[in-house]
Amino acid sequence: MAYQLRLFFTALCFFTRLPFIRWASSSENELNHAVRYFPLVGIIVGGFAAASFWLSDLVLPPNLAVLLGMTCSLLVTGAFHEDGLADSVDGLGGGWSKEQILNIMKDSRIGSYGAIALVMILLGKFQALIAINTALIPATLIAGHAVSRLAAVWVIARQDYVRETGKAKPLAQQITPSELLIANLCGLAPLALLPLNYSAALILLVIVWLGFSRKLAQQIGGYTGDCLGAMQQLCEVAFYLGIVICSSI
Repeated sequence: MAYQLRLFFTALCFFTRLPFIRWASSSENELNHAVRYFPLVGIIVGGFAAASFWLSDLVLPPNLAVLLGMTCSLLVTGAFHEDGLADSVDGLGGGWSKEQILNIMKDSRIGSYGAIALVMILLGKFQALIAINTALIPATLIAGHAVSRLAAVWVIARQDYVRETGKAKPLAQQITPSELLIANLCGLAPLALLPLNYSAALILLVIVWLGFSRKLAQQIGGYTGDCLGAMQQLCEVAFYLGIVICSSI
């Protein structure tokens, strides 16, 4: 149990700004095994966003409450995944060869492609969330953060890491079937908070996952840490859009 808790806190500290570093491991091997808890970290982040929305909704209009909920998730994660999205889109949009794409991704400066992607993804999330029944927004936030991180885990499971070194390199080892099972359980469990038919929102998420996975395979032959962040962001907004579609049927 102590080992599992250390793996969980390792994942939590890697993907958030929450101050639990003394319980986390600095071992690269244990960071690799912590992959199983990435969707559970999503539940935690989604829980913070949901709580912020719920409290804000008591005294503010729903659209402002949604904005504050989104802001809370950005503060908790340090916009970690949003940064990955911007870098990935800059590289994939501006590079012609694999080497050029990877070099652009590594550049800390944000380009026009990345800036546009950030604006559109945040605007897309906001517009989708305010279109959802207010009572379902907290559950949608928790489920969306969990399943989108599960989508990133599946990238690790299915593709190769393409850099020789990098912050995400320790994650890029083989995921065992049991670790993938735990990740699936953590990622899909929050769907139980939503009406059963809303699970169909995963269809759009899967379509986005397949499309972006194929693009990564074709253009760079695998993934980087930035690509994992991009996948999480794209699948999160896809899930919210799927919820909007489900609620209108």
